[in-house]
Amino acid sequence: MSAYRCPVCEYVYDESVGAPREGFPPGTAWSEVPDVWPCPDCGVREKIDFEALSSSAGR
Repeated sequence: MSAYRCPVCEYVYDESVGAPREGFPPGTAWSEVPDVWPCPDCGVREKIDFEALSSSAGR
């Protein structure tokens, strides 16, 4: 599974964890998250701004 980080606040969306409070259960692929989804922590950036993390990166 992959993870993606917000470049402003460092929030990480991890596909294996999902974002349950946002309606994305564990296992929700990044491709299933809407393109207009804003960062749930800072609200400043949208999905397109998130940066992919390597699978070996710490979270």
